[in-house]
Amino acid sequence: MSPFRYLYAGAAVCAMIALFVLLPLDAPRQAEEAPGPDPRPSQWAWEQRVFPHGTADREAYRESVAEAQRMRAAAPTNVLAPVTFAGPTNIGGRITDLEFDPHDMAGVYAGAATGGVFRSADSGRTWIPIFDDQANLTIGDIGMDPINPGVLYVGTGEANGGHNNFAGGGVYKSSDGGDTWQFLGLENTVSIGRILVDPTDAQRVFVAAAGSYFAPNPERGVYRSTDGGASWDLSLFVTDSTGAIDLIMDPANPQRMMAAMWERVRYPNGGTHLYGPTGGIFRSTDGGDNWTRLPSSTGLPDPIGNRIGRIGLAISQSSPDIVMALYTDGSNYTGLYRSTNFGDSWTQVDPSGRIADGTGGFSWYFGQVRIHPANPNIVYALDVAYMRSTDAGQTFPILYGYQGSPADFHVDHHALAFHPGDPNYIVEGNDGGINISTDGGVTFSKVAELPVNQFYEIGLDASNPERLFGGTQDNGTLRTRTGALNDWDRIWGGDGFYVIVDPTNPNIIYAESQFGNLVKSVNGGNSFNGATNGISGSEPTNWSTPVVMDPANSSVLYYGTNRLYRTINGAASWVPVSPDLTDGPQPRLGTITTIGVSPVDNDVIWVGTDDANVWVSADYGSSWSNVSAGLPYRWVTRVVPDPVDPQVAYVTFSGLKWVDPQPHVFRTTDAGQNWSDISANLPDAPVNGFAVDPLRPNLLFVGSDLGAYYSVDTGASWQYLSTDLPMIPVYDLKVHPTANYLALGTHGRSMYTLDLATITGVESPVATALPVSPELAQNYPNPFNGTTRIGFRLDRPAPVRLVIYDALGRAVRTLVDGTRAAGRHAVSWDGRTANGTMAASGVYLYRLEAGEMNLTRKMMFVQ
Repeated sequence: MSPFRYLYAGAAVCAMIALFVLLPLDAPRQAEEAPGPDPRPSQWAWEQRVFPHGTADREAYRESVAEAQRMRAAAPTNVLAPVTFAGPTNIGGRITDLEFDPHDMAGVYAGAATGGVFRSADSGRTWIPIFDDQANLTIGDIGMDPINPGVLYVGTGEANGGHNNFAGGGVYKSSDGGDTWQFLGLENTVSIGRILVDPTDAQRVFVAAAGSYFAPNPERGVYRSTDGGASWDLSLFVTDSTGAIDLIMDPANPQRMMAAMWERVRYPNGGTHLYGPTGGIFRSTDGGDNWTRLPSSTGLPDPIGNRIGRIGLAISQSSPDIVMALYTDGSNYTGLYRSTNFGDSWTQVDPSGRIADGTGGFSWYFGQVRIHPANPNIVYALDVAYMRSTDAGQTFPILYGYQGSPADFHVDHHALAFHPGDPNYIVEGNDGGINISTDGGVTFSKVAELPVNQFYEIGLDASNPERLFGGTQDNGTLRTRTGALNDWDRIWGGDGFYVIVDPTNPNIIYAESQFGNLVKSVNGGNSFNGATNGISGSEPTNWSTPVVMDPANSSVLYYGTNRLYRTINGAASWVPVSPDLTDGPQPRLGTITTIGVSPVDNDVIWVGTDDANVWVSADYGSSWSNVSAGLPYRWVTRVVPDPVDPQVAYVTFSGLKWVDPQPHVFRTTDAGQNWSDISANLPDAPVNGFAVDPLRPNLLFVGSDLGAYYSVDTGASWQYLSTDLPMIPVYDLKVHPTANYLALGTHGRSMYTLDLATITGVESPVATALPVSPELAQNYPNPFNGTTRIGFRLDRPAPVRLVIYDALGRAVRTLVDGTRAAGRHAVSWDGRTANGTMAASGVYLYRLEAGEMNLTRKMMFVQ
């Protein structure tokens, strides 16, 4: 059995998104935007959370984290079954660091971008989580104590600086191999690039602090401890915009060190500052007491005439005078340099610039170089592609790049470590998980199970409850056909977002990648075609562009730019059904972020935008009313219509506290004319997902940056969902319309489900609601031999019975007997009777009883 079936207990991810020493939106831009891909996705998550102030109260957020931890600790008192981990384990996600245990030849540790720390006892083949009870699961680096067994350090806060980096909360230490942890401070460093322990004095620990992603902060540079992390001094400080991204130490003489300093700030107003003259390589020969910047006269790039961006460092363990430095200019790779005298002089290698062929124009996101421990002529460069040189960098074959790589070796490489007993045994980390090589990094095999996917959106198959779907960071759109943990496959590429399965035909699937690239499959996801005909390419789209299906008609879908589009023919063509619903063109704003169609009355359509507008149409989009009055001026994340009453809806907001407390969840009972704050005791943190139980509409669910919560009293009070759910960002929530489970898409630890029947004591208004008006479709195929599908639709939740009768009126088989939600439903009949025998050929009746209504149709079964 997979260890992940029972090891998902505990966790407390403090998803602090650069809350330290932040600038307002009108902060001066200190450098021009670097060339390369559209930078917007690199700021999307941050812009969403700090709009419109551009900054946040870091102390208030820490209080929210503490409150969330208290609520999670109280969760065992709630009468709930534990959440169930749903996978995937076989896809993987972004790995930031890998370290072998120097005292245990089979021990390895891995850090995930937003998923915590994992430990392996079999050289990296299987893993278990060991960091889940700490306050932050976003990992920058792991440092191993080479003297004392069981001692390791974890620096929180991924230092790569991408759009979905969640800031760290300091440094932790374990003395028992990760079973227990001690907090060591440095909570304001935000992101950590490297941790080193002196191999001759384990009390001396060094931390390379890269600092805040989005603003200057003084807690940058190289920190040093002389008492095993009990206290720290700032050994190297350059400026409050220049942090330490990499650090190397001579294993034979630990007094000799080098630090790579990176001038980096990504301003919320769009300025990207990923290079500068204060960056470069600094060297110490006295254990960090003094540092000297290596000048261009040594052969390194001149910071005056060159753009100095991120630098990666590597040292040869067998010949420590040999060091290498990989340079970027804030965007692209610019050169690889080699020294044979520990930095006194440097020579540029890779004369053909082959490494540049393996990059995607954003090498600042990688910047990793390694030297083989036994053979200094073997060098590894990690970027979008994985590259390996056997002649000290003179030539650099791209072993695994954009095209032609094995399906189980993902692009985008961040980590690489060598087995201490066999340096040809290598574990390598990338945006798709962990791979293992036993031949010095020539060929690799993928680690089978690692649950660190970062979901943006999830989707469910109404007719096949075991099938789960979701769009993920850098791993595309994923699916399981069986509900197993380890059989997920990728059906669409890019960064995955919205995914919709037609409830009347599961072979029809809509999938989406970033900025609204929508596609459609009619063969169950085997192939896709573009599905945006008629949508103007000149209109802005969000990084996560909303696409939803009309719950009453699967041929009708809605898509948001700054206007709302509708298709009535299954995305064959689209037409706009609204004016611009935003406040107009603005820097990095002006898109629709959420769409909701009432399952009770599909004339009622809701829209929310990134610039705080909420709109509703009661006439199928013919006219629109702005109902934002009384709501926060914050980024709208969800508008969710009530499953019973078309006048009721919920709206949720992102946003970190600025000055006053920030409510995040509101409810209307009069189509938006008035709103009530139902945030109650929720932690003051951004809300990403929201769901209503369609059978018990007073049962609500919230997914936030600090885990998931539920309310049994329509938002009057909230409780943490389950201690078995790590306190990680939950980006999306969906309730299956027939199987009665809640699916949770987390941004760092894959997907979970919860059986809603375990939540008891919630009064259901279904039986006493307004009269139901059901629809019963003709079965298809008809006549049939084998299996036929019977579809029906409810305009509101209702008790339902669907029974097959023979021509004499005798009951043959009951297909449905229980309460069902509003919307479309489909069941199958294979011609078998209640006792399992095959029915005779002939005419049969099927009768739908819903509420007080009865509907009957005929069908023909032919053996």
